[in-house]
Amino acid sequence: MFKIGFVKLGNIATSLAADLALDEIAERTDIEFKVISFGPKMTKKEGEASAELKAWGPQLVVISSPNAATAGPTAAREIFKGTPTIVISDGPTKKEARDQLAAEGFGFIILPMDPLIGAKREFLDPVEMALFNSDALKVLAACGAVRLVQEELDQAMAAIARGEAKLPTILATPDKCAERMSFQNPYARAKAVGALHMAQTVASIDAAACFRLKELEQIALAAAAGHEVMRAAARLADESRELEKAGDTVSRKPHARSGELMKKSRLLERPEKI
Repeated sequence: MFKIGFVKLGNIATSLAADLALDEIAERTDIEFKVISFGPKMTKKEGEASAELKAWGPQLVVISSPNAATAGPTAAREIFKGTPTIVISDGPTKKEARDQLAAEGFGFIILPMDPLIGAKREFLDPVEMALFNSDALKVLAACGAVRLVQEELDQAMAAIARGEAKLPTILATPDKCAERMSFQNPYARAKAVGALHMAQTVASIDAAACFRLKELEQIALAAAAGHEVMRAAARLADESRELEKAGDTVSRKPHARSGELMKKSRLLERPEKI
């Protein structure tokens, strides 16, 4: 039985699905999960508190958070040095920082299309937070980012089980994500890539609202603009999937009970092992 542990510090939309995507109907017999979540908090205190997961003896640890270079995720990585560990985050996107993660033995999946939320009280409330995350997750799921994470984690677990600590080192792009969905309709793929590019743009809009702008009107309008772009991206992602559904070509990759990946593309056909 493979033991995979998740440490969730703060929130990115991918955090909502990363563990569930490995056992979508809760029938796998080859894997056990333990998840430690600190809700929205991601300071050094929470990073250090993730040490409680070590006693469980995970064979692979996944640390998900915004900006993996900040204090909380950095403290958590220090704790799990020596255990195969994969970082899932929206940053760092700079090559030097990613090279440092790899040099320290960590795998990573960086998703710039899992964007910063407009986290200013002049705009954000719990309802707006939930709506933003649902839109972001729709884009990440329909356009291939969630599948990229799921496949890479599956492959890492299989490698560790074979005695090979082969971890992903991926800076995801819209094209890399969309490729994982095996789109049959080129317009569907184009819409998916477009939605992912829009999601990446949201991060820069919301960054201005969160860190650079000072006046209430500027902050509120910029954050609202970022969230409107995210909403438009979700509609485009929906359109992408509807095109594939219309042609009965939706790529589905469920897990078998044994953990092996299966596939199908016609609604009324049985999935087969890959």
